[in-house]
Amino acid sequence: MAVMTAEGSSIDSTRPSIARVYDYLLGGKDNYAVDREVGDVFFRDLPGSVAIAFANRAALTRAIAQIVKTTDVRQFIDLGSGLPTADNVHQVAQRHAPESRIVYVDNDPQVLVHGCALLEQNDRTRVVRADIRDPEGVRTHPDTRELIDFDRPVAVILSAVLHHVNDDEDPAGIVRHWRDHVSSGSHFFVSHFRSGDNPETAEAERVLQQTFGRGRWRTDEEIAFLLDGLEILEPGIVPAPLWRPDTADNPWSARGEERELTVWERLIVAGLARKA
Repeated sequence: MAVMTAEGSSIDSTRPSIARVYDYLLGGKDNYAVDREVGDVFFRDLPGSVAIAFANRAALTRAIAQIVKTTDVRQFIDLGSGLPTADNVHQVAQRHAPESRIVYVDNDPQVLVHGCALLEQNDRTRVVRADIRDPEGVRTHPDTRELIDFDRPVAVILSAVLHHVNDDEDPAGIVRHWRDHVSSGSHFFVSHFRSGDNPETAEAERVLQQTFGRGRWRTDEEIAFLLDGLEILEPGIVPAPLWRPDTADNPWSARGEERELTVWERLIVAGLARKA
């Protein structure tokens, strides 16, 4: 069944959506039975794997806060943003710097509907329906140009999205395009599924590829290559829970109780880079 949005876009509730499956794994309500069926494979057959979604979201939240608190960057482009959830990029950024401006980009019509509803009263935020594989189309979109001043530093957010871009779609080229069109001092946050070389993560990759017909786990070296030409900041490309775990409620914080990461918590890595 196709559901029509107010903008005339069609939401297909008979086919799973990456954004809606992720929403379900995070405990959201903006999903259909077909999305829950995919999510339940992880809940049922790959116990512990749901930690990936939470570890990734927490690292993203920390990254946005770090960028705002330690740099003069006040512009964000969130590519493949997904459905709104707790502590979205604009909420974290504007909590620390109310003047921050954010453009969310996704090609899922349901993301557009829910994003626009959430941001209706926020004049420093836009939601653009576009494909991240067309970076020039995103960059020159009227809503992007209205909100983002490319003569000033920008934070480009690629959270858990490049592993859905196949090699022949040139994920490194997507990052390179943005690198070449943003000013010095711009930052890039990337999180990405890494090759685990174990049966559990191989099965997780198989499920997603079979469901969505795409997806590519990459090695740490391949992920670092996506940021070629940028300065990768400390602590480098590391498991998401270990990326600047600086909050007291984070179990991997220097102030928290240390423990060994699970195989799932090692599957998603994060890194922050800067354009000199």
